[in-house]
Amino acid sequence: MQGEKFLSVGDDLSFDFLVIGSGIAGAQLALKLAQLGTVAIVCKETLGETNTRYAQGGIAGVFLEHDSYEAHTQDTLVAGAGLCHEEVVRKVVGAGPPSIRELIGMGVQFTPSDEKSPDFEYHLTREGGHSARRIIHADDMTGEAVQKALTHRLQTHPNVTIFEFHTCIDLIVTDKACPDFSRNRALGAYVLDEKQREVRSFLAKCTFLATGGHGKLYLYTSNPDIASGDGVAMAWRAGARVANLEFMQFHPTCLFSPKEKNFLITEAMRGEGGILLSRKGERFMERVDPRKELAPRDIVARAIDAELKKTGEPHVLLDISHKPAEFIIQHFPNIYSTCLELGIDITKEPIPVVPAAHYSCGGVVTDPRGRTGIKSLWALGEVACTGLHGANRLASNSLLEGLAFAQFIFDDVSLLWDSIKSNPTPKVPKWQLGKACEPDEMTVVSQLWDEIRRTMWNYVGIVRSDKRLARADARIRQISEEIENYYWDVVPSRSLIEVRNLAAVAMLTVKCARARKESRGIHFSLDYPQLDDASCRKDTVLC
Repeated sequence: MQGEKFLSVGDDLSFDFLVIGSGIAGAQLALKLAQLGTVAIVCKETLGETNTRYAQGGIAGVFLEHDSYEAHTQDTLVAGAGLCHEEVVRKVVGAGPPSIRELIGMGVQFTPSDEKSPDFEYHLTREGGHSARRIIHADDMTGEAVQKALTHRLQTHPNVTIFEFHTCIDLIVTDKACPDFSRNRALGAYVLDEKQREVRSFLAKCTFLATGGHGKLYLYTSNPDIASGDGVAMAWRAGARVANLEFMQFHPTCLFSPKEKNFLITEAMRGEGGILLSRKGERFMERVDPRKELAPRDIVARAIDAELKKTGEPHVLLDISHKPAEFIIQHFPNIYSTCLELGIDITKEPIPVVPAAHYSCGGVVTDPRGRTGIKSLWALGEVACTGLHGANRLASNSLLEGLAFAQFIFDDVSLLWDSIKSNPTPKVPKWQLGKACEPDEMTVVSQLWDEIRRTMWNYVGIVRSDKRLARADARIRQISEEIENYYWDVVPSRSLIEVRNLAAVAMLTVKCARARKESRGIHFSLDYPQLDDASCRKDTVLC
């Protein structure tokens, strides 16, 4: 800490709109809101460092004559295992093609068509759970192509102010800051400027959570380090409801390598003919599900998990080497080059893979317009529980959801804007440093972070039981208490804020998992292996 600037409290900043997060949901929404007024977009790292950037597969949308909105809707409902909100599913599916066309208009370079989609100008692939080819993609780097286009637009828009390396500490709501208000209302957020070592109040007429998910809650994840559940934790502390956090989707195929963490092997590889093998070279998915490698992700992930437990091996194999080398390199250039750098030639040999925490189907409860239970606070993207995904997300519906809800929320705000902008903003107290001191060491933070992730992986992973969840509950509660005691004694840093949020989301996830006395979708319990539609076919809502 020697020579580093001490933390201070800075002046307030005011905007019409505050968007927290810069992935596909937040970036697209910010661009739309900029038509109405001034927008602040806050991101923990650079503007382009998001979960979206790492998305490989693509965006689901109905474009071919033999496909239909009804088929996409039914595929989504089947994957969601009875918990999808059909109204939301139909609304999002219908928004797919125009939302994708909007990206094309921004210059996103999707992969052009071939003989498999001759009646559409772009190549469409198929992924697990889909009954037709409907995944538009930019080779195996779709997220990067989309993020690049959105980032460029944001950087050049006169109504958008970008705040990089800024970490939100907490939402500012009237229940906490101005308790005389009759209904809880969002006023903005307290934000840490990491470089200036300053906490400022970002005030806004409307606040939008687009903070992504919380994959870093688990030891193995496909998510980047920023995915620490900040939005869910902040919304919960502010008084919003959260739901369905027991449904963490584990992607079946993350590269197993000590040299490369968090590298996803897209589901599209199985869609294009990749097969799963044990380390002995035996195919095992055909014993599990008639759809084999194209079964929904939860089934594939559990099958791999069972294979690993049965054999004691550290990984299984994903093999596409039976396809022509030219085909593999053309369709999966990023995976090919990354694996080759690690000594794996995927045109000649299989890829070692393991399941990893990938996407949360739960989050902050919203209505079909993206509104939360807190006035002037909306949520969209992975941080939100909109009703689209139910108990299991259909592949490539996530980027679609971000695009669709950016439009839904913009439409909602546009209708309300004249009345919203006339609302007076109450005086907000500045963030209080109190008697907190600079920490003399940060090892306590890294130790608690590691304990949370190992506890969640071991006890709240792909397969759960009452005993495992009880152990997790006891340990996470203890860790949360340790973090809260430490948090109020020292000045906040990004790592401390993140571990506090991870602990909160871990506690909420365990609570949701213990409440669901059945196996449904992604949530599988050894003690309750069957579906229970009579009493459990409902969202797990925490108030």
